[in-house]
Amino acid sequence: MVKLTLDRIVDASMAVFAEAGYHGLSMRQVADRLDVHAGSLYYHVRDKSALLRLMADRVAQQAYEAGTAALAALPEGADWQDQLHAQADTLRRTILSHPGGAVLLAGSPQTLSPEALGLMERMLRTLRAAGVPRTYRAVAADTVLSHITGFVLQEQTEPVTPDFSAEDLTALAERFPMTFTETPGGDQDEKFAMSIQLLCTAIATTTQHQDSTSCSPPASSRSSR
Repeated sequence: MVKLTLDRIVDASMAVFAEAGYHGLSMRQVADRLDVHAGSLYYHVRDKSALLRLMADRVAQQAYEAGTAALAALPEGADWQDQLHAQADTLRRTILSHPGGAVLLAGSPQTLSPEALGLMERMLRTLRAAGVPRTYRAVAADTVLSHITGFVLQEQTEPVTPDFSAEDLTALAERFPMTFTETPGGDQDEKFAMSIQLLCTAIATTTQHQDSTSCSPPASSRSSR
């Protein structure tokens, strides 16, 4: 009989999660896949929440290691935007390699996944080195990470074919002309790279603006104190 280990439990959990999703994942289903009694899992994992944290850790650890390799491969003199792109791209690709990975990572802050926190920590260090004021660093990092998980969530969602006639589509296109003609399609890699560049530009612009105003928080933040 193969020894029951934490790694085997996480492997089985990832497989169940890929098939059944968040709500379909249960300790019993994982035990069934491992051909063990459900009670034996609790010697290794306290409950479903702990199991989800371990699964998020698995994905985040792989993303962190991939990001480390990508950062090391950057040419000498690469700036903070290159570094942020490298982290974002490897995180997206790692999440994509795990069905349902976006859902796991989206909930990782609430489960305090150590490896997911490591992704946040490294991005915060990148933004600090870029000169982003402390007032905005956490929001900037969270915005980038949230965008990545949201982007992948759309990529991992099963496509739905709308039940529309040609006349219906024509009417929608006439009603929402910019949406139909300007919404980007085609290559997802190119679309993702453009979206990260837009975020980098926004962060850089905010940093430059704050430098010129002694890093004062926006008026809305000052008035709310």
